Amino acid sequence: MIMKLYLFIVSILICGLATAQDTSNNKFGKGITIQAKDQSFKMKFSTRFQTLYEGKLNLDSDDWSDKLLIRRARLKFEGFVYDPKFEYKIELGLSNRDIGGTGPDFNNGSNIILDAVAKWKFHKNWALWFGQTKLPGNRERVISSQKLQFVDRSLVNSRFNIDRDLGVQLHHKGKIGDGILKQAIAISMGEGRNITSSNPVGYDYTGRLEYLPFGDFTNKGDYFGSDLEREEKPKLSVGITYSFNDNAVRQRGQLGSFVTDSLGNKVTSDLKTFFVDAVLKYRGWSLTSEYGMKTGDDIAEESKFALGKGLVVQTGYLFDNDLEVAFRFTSIEPDNTDFSSLKEETEYTLGFSKYIVGHSLKVQSDFSYTEIPAGSDEFRYRFQVEVSF
Repeated sequence: MIMKLYLFIVSILICGLATAQDTSNNKFGKGITIQAKDQSFKMKFSTRFQTLYEGKLNLDSDDWSDKLLIRRARLKFEGFVYDPKFEYKIELGLSNRDIGGTGPDFNNGSNIILDAVAKWKFHKNWALWFGQTKLPGNRERVISSQKLQFVDRSLVNSRFNIDRDLGVQLHHKGKIGDGILKQAIAISMGEGRNITSSNPVGYDYTGRLEYLPFGDFTNKGDYFGSDLEREEKPKLSVGITYSFNDNAVRQRGQLGSFVTDSLGNKVTSDLKTFFVDAVLKYRGWSLTSEYGMKTGDDIAEESKFALGKGLVVQTGYLFDNDLEVAFRFTSIEPDNTDFSSLKEETEYTLGFSKYIVGHSLKVQSDFSYTEIPAGSDEFRYRFQVEVSF
């Protein structure tokens, strides 16, 4: 059903472009753009997919398992309506890994909507967002999965990120001397994307600050992996995020299983998430680091909210032939194994990427060794092809 929908939408767009009277300016990796002659609307359509092979070796039992899957398949629409100040973004996820969430809280339906958000640029450097999209959280999560330095994001992101939510956000960008300060605040429902049930108790409150002491990165390079722009001067961005999820009902706030007691009643906890992140780029070299921490109430042992802290540091160098070698170190430490669903993990990853057309057409692979003191150590190999236009 999902694949039929995908083919139907693409067919309509292709047929529309063939007969449209509107102007278009199309280039591989930049999507298909349609704009009305009277400037009353603009739409850029893009699509992408990732084909992933993953193999894992359990180093205790020597068991090997592997899989081949479409990791992501996306449709994205963005532009403006009526006036360039009124922007929008719609993104749909069509792969099995993109579609998550079942049960009455999701209306027992397919969970395909990733983003559906309206953006109003009501004043210079100020914008108000309303709808469902990524919260202003850690940098690694806000960076598109199309534009990552490795095959996928780190364990720190997967364990602690605050992901997408429904609500309202206020964004501002200003200057402090030669530097740039970005601020964002959000009030959201707190249960994550595509929830259809009523808000049971509280909301999520998120704030983020970013400081760029040397000015903007080239082409927003602080929000894509590797130094594809080969910055001529050092560029640095430091960010800090704090989120308070009042009476969260899912293990990680906006993500994870709904937490229940032995009688099936929902259990809540006030989850507090803190991130500090930084990215530095210069002449093909990049360095990125994030520290994340999630704390909550001490509640019943079986509740198992994801409480703990983690650190990731990754660096890479892009050669003149657009081949990159990168290394990543990741550490996860649960606060209390009696109250946290997390387990202690340390992971070392060596990655290789070949950028054919930037992040729009690339081949990536990585090798990881994961130490799990309370379980079995693991070796993992991944190979992925990204196609986006």
